[in-house]
Amino acid sequence: MRHLADAPSAPPKPRAQPAASRLPLHLHVLIVNNNHPTPGCGQPPTPHRKEPAMGLSWQQGPLSAGAIGHFLTPEPLPERLLFAERLRRRMRVKFNDTWIADSENVILLHEPGRYPVAYFPREDVAEQALVASDKVTHHKDLGDTAWYAAHAGDRTIERAAWEFTALPGHAAELQGRIAFAWRAMDAFYEEDERILGHAADPYHRIDIRNTSRTLEVRLGDTVIARSEHPVVLFESGFAPRWYVPRADIDETRQRPVEGQTFCSYKGLCDYYDIGDVHRAAWSYRNAYREVDRIADLVSFEADKVEVYLDGKRLHLEPGQNVVPHGVDRDLDVDEVKAR
Repeated sequence: MRHLADAPSAPPKPRAQPAASRLPLHLHVLIVNNNHPTPGCGQPPTPHRKEPAMGLSWQQGPLSAGAIGHFLTPEPLPERLLFAERLRRRMRVKFNDTWIADSENVILLHEPGRYPVAYFPREDVAEQALVASDKVTHHKDLGDTAWYAAHAGDRTIERAAWEFTALPGHAAELQGRIAFAWRAMDAFYEEDERILGHAADPYHRIDIRNTSRTLEVRLGDTVIARSEHPVVLFESGFAPRWYVPRADIDETRQRPVEGQTFCSYKGLCDYYDIGDVHRAAWSYRNAYREVDRIADLVSFEADKVEVYLDGKRLHLEPGQNVVPHGVDRDLDVDEVKAR
């Protein structure tokens, strides 16, 4: 993703915001510096590495390179499809304790292999918040991209925002719009609620279902878990994930692992070693309210231990490993758990 702009005009309307305390340092470091695969969430791609994003364009979604379905059209579609639409949510950006953007007219851009990115009308960005730089890059689909430093009070961060300056005609709706680098900002909000990890994707869905199928987990000849009432989680772009109540697990075989990862849709994730197998299981012990049916249940990595569903062994599907992203700066663990 690349971006640009000149100084805008109307400053955002200040509103009350939730207080945010700092995440305890030891936990903050464990989350941000964790480089192990995490179930169901990914890391924003860097210019040097292609990785999956979320929703329409992520993993095996319809706009991704690894889509498991296809569009029923007589002619082949372009190799890359970008999708833009009005978000229809009020969104705000906070930088150095200052609201620098506030808009009800945000455009969300979905690009293959990227998280969705929010683009704000320049008039909804604070007038002094952007400082033009000499940095210009080129986006393969959307043309030249000008970069800005973000400025508020005594703080300035380079390459913190961007704007497309030579858009093709079919992408004119992004003209005069500014996007902000997620990690460079202090926080993004929808109304008065902080959005964590990346812009919320309206096409990312999670469904959780009870089932009477039998799930068994083995390590060699040892039965680690056996349940006749597991829970299955269906998440956009992923194969089903099976979760087991702790009462159906031999927890003497599990050892908690130091370090957590973060999923924007499920919360903080804890891990367990089983025998000599590292991070063979995970649990969202304090899952978000929206997915609290999996709270404190345990799921197992089918490529690390043997997982059987009704006697048939499961295998990790291609393209389903995901590298975790770090959480937002100054994230309070209680803020994550309260979601």
